[in-house]
Amino acid sequence: MPSLSFHERLAQSAWRLLPKRLLSQLIGWGARRQLPGPLQRMVLRGYVRHYRLDSTDAEHPLAAYGSLQSFFTRRLAPGSRIPADEGRVVAPSDGTICHCGVADADEPIEAKGALFTLPNLLADADLAHRLAGGPYVAIYLSPRDYHRVHFPLGGEVVAWMHIPGTLFPVGKRSVEREPGLFARNERFVTVVDSAAGRYAVVMVAAVGVGHITASYDAEVATHRPGFATDRARSKRFTDPVRVERGQELGIFNLGSTTITLFEPGRITMDALASDRQVRMGEPIARLP
Repeated sequence: MPSLSFHERLAQSAWRLLPKRLLSQLIGWGARRQLPGPLQRMVLRGYVRHYRLDSTDAEHPLAAYGSLQSFFTRRLAPGSRIPADEGRVVAPSDGTICHCGVADADEPIEAKGALFTLPNLLADADLAHRLAGGPYVAIYLSPRDYHRVHFPLGGEVVAWMHIPGTLFPVGKRSVEREPGLFARNERFVTVVDSAAGRYAVVMVAAVGVGHITASYDAEVATHRPGFATDRARSKRFTDPVRVERGQELGIFNLGSTTITLFEPGRITMDALASDRQVRMGEPIARLP
């Protein structure tokens, strides 16, 4: 880890002391407020301009969204983006590719400068062992991106795990300040059996993003009363949930990072450069 400047050390100390979950709840509360119509439209137009956001493939026109939260978690227009080639694996989310490579069992994985190990990220030794040596891709979602996450391949959801943690921001500077940040923040892992073997999609929470929902299981709403965030919990499906490629997996209620990991030898990743923008539904790998 590079040495930090005085200002970075100060920021590091401040973020470590801040009540990040309370701050996230306040951000969420503000994002859900419904303002008078003209003021709401002005706020949304300002948000779009500030982040140079393209909402042309949104399900509704901008004026139809009653709060910043409803726009932030907007759906795409039906049928958007999924390619016709059934032999392709697609990006699960919009965003910027932090890193892609091979998730070795004993070597640290890298994403946007953060280093962490597969067992620490997944908190499941058996799953980590099965995915060790397989390809992965990490995608950072900025405020300008579409914030629903989709299945990169069809198959059957066999399990999910919710792993408690902190809620550090996941911007470049925060990642550089906090060792192993992605394996320290709260995470939600979806495990799928597919034609390419088993794969996992990890949704990493961050400040303002402590609320994650799973579209395939109404039980998962991480800020709902009764859904504990201070202890790990998991679910193994006796009847796996059938899903299709491109089907909605879950929602970041304000955004963060996805890390998708595949079994070794089952797919061939495209040449994906770090810092490249990618859109959900864009092909990123090929089945053999």
